[in-house]
Amino acid sequence: MDHILALRAFLRISETGAFGRAADQLNLPRSTVSKLIQDLENHLGVRLVQRTTRSVSVTPEGASYYERAARLLAELEDMDATASQTRAQPKGILRVEIGSSLANLILIPALREFRTKYPEIVLHLGVSDRPVDLVNEGVDCAIRGGALADSSLIAKRLCQFEYVTCASRSFIEAHGSPAHPRDLETTYCVVSYTSSLSGRPFPLNFRRGDETIEVSASSGIAVNESTAHMTSLLAGLGIGQTFRFMAQRYFDDGSLVPVLDDWKRPPHPMHVLYPPNRHLSAKLRVFVDWVTGIFASAGGQ
Repeated sequence: MDHILALRAFLRISETGAFGRAADQLNLPRSTVSKLIQDLENHLGVRLVQRTTRSVSVTPEGASYYERAARLLAELEDMDATASQTRAQPKGILRVEIGSSLANLILIPALREFRTKYPEIVLHLGVSDRPVDLVNEGVDCAIRGGALADSSLIAKRLCQFEYVTCASRSFIEAHGSPAHPRDLETTYCVVSYTSSLSGRPFPLNFRRGDETIEVSASSGIAVNESTAHMTSLLAGLGIGQTFRFMAQRYFDDGSLVPVLDDWKRPPHPMHVLYPPNRHLSAKLRVFVDWVTGIFASAGGQ
């Protein structure tokens, strides 16, 4: 039995709850993963996972074994990475999830620099605004904004982005500019951004001094993807809130017009997230360090 490989298989099964997903992440046949677990259980003389026709669950003995096995493999990966860094560059596949606008306007335009510096790292980018289960989907890290809902993930702050409230010049010429945030509830069409989890539009938030206002306006159109949201604003479909780094070039050429300038929405924090049991490998470490600098220089605070 390959003891280390058996431990890796057991960790993946514990994290994903399925032999098939574990086999896919390890790039092994399912039969091989099943044999590894069987050999490991025979070696220990204890059952680690409980199998049924519909699911796989970790036994109490398996849960205890998992904690120590995870620490052991993390130490082993760190030891290997430390030893190899002096003679080789980080390498391998790195799976990163990132939102559409962040990918197209910040990350991808800068990737040539990263590829030149780390040519042996192969980046697999998942580009969408949907929520991602990092462990079950085999993702190394995700770049996400807003409140951190999953406290089990390790989060490194990248920056925070300023919001602006705006509309197309053609929309303002046709409908005029609102004088107060409450005008959006009664007089103006709003382009809403909807949650990928709930499907409900996020409210527009405004702050001026000590006064805060939340506007839940009826939407002329609602979208759940950031690039499409910007396209809707440019098409003159209504007023909305978006990141300044996305809108600035359209302010410069006159396509978009800022409104309600004396009201500000609180800035949007950005983080890179990764599972605590996915040790910060050399390839992930250099990516996190690099992407932190990229976001800081992209207009984030």
